[in-house]
Amino acid sequence: MTYLQEGSQAPAFTLCDQNGQRVSLNDFSGKKVLVYFYPKAMTPGCKVQACGLRDSRAELEALNVVVLGISPDPVTRLKKFEEKDELNFTLLSDEDHAVADAFGVWGPKKFMGKEYDGIHRISFLVDEAGTVAKVFNKFKTKDHHEVVLDYLKQL
Repeated sequence: MTYLQEGSQAPAFTLCDQNGQRVSLNDFSGKKVLVYFYPKAMTPGCKVQACGLRDSRAELEALNVVVLGISPDPVTRLKKFEEKDELNFTLLSDEDHAVADAFGVWGPKKFMGKEYDGIHRISFLVDEAGTVAKVFNKFKTKDHHEVVLDYLKQL
C-alpha cells in the first residue's frame, strides 16, 4: 500500500454525504481541506477522532480549513453517526472504496489475527490549489485534531 505523498495533486472526487447530497473536492476551491479517512462510523476510535474534530471546528474554520471525513459506510450509517455524536462537518460515503484507492489508503490490515482489506486511518491536508500539503499518518485517535491544529498553526 502506497498512499499519496506531500506535493502530490489530490485526486478529484465526488461522493454522497450523510444527507445524500453529492459533494466534490472541487467545491472547496480556495480553502484548505482536511480529508480524513476512517474505518467505520460509530466505532469507539472513530467516534473519539470525529468528536475531536467536531470540537475543533471553530479553530479549523479560523484557519480556512474544511473537514471531510471519508469511510466505506453507507449514507444511512453516516447520518446516524452525525446525529448520534452531533457532528458538525461533512461525512462522505465511499462504499466501493474508489476514493480510498485513489489516495492509496485502502489495503491489507490485521485485527485480532485476521487479515483483510480496509481503510487505513490517514489524513491529508489539501491546500487551496488542490495539492497535498501534509500527510498525517502518525497520531492517536484522541489527539488527531491536536496534531492537525499544531501543524496548521505553524504555517
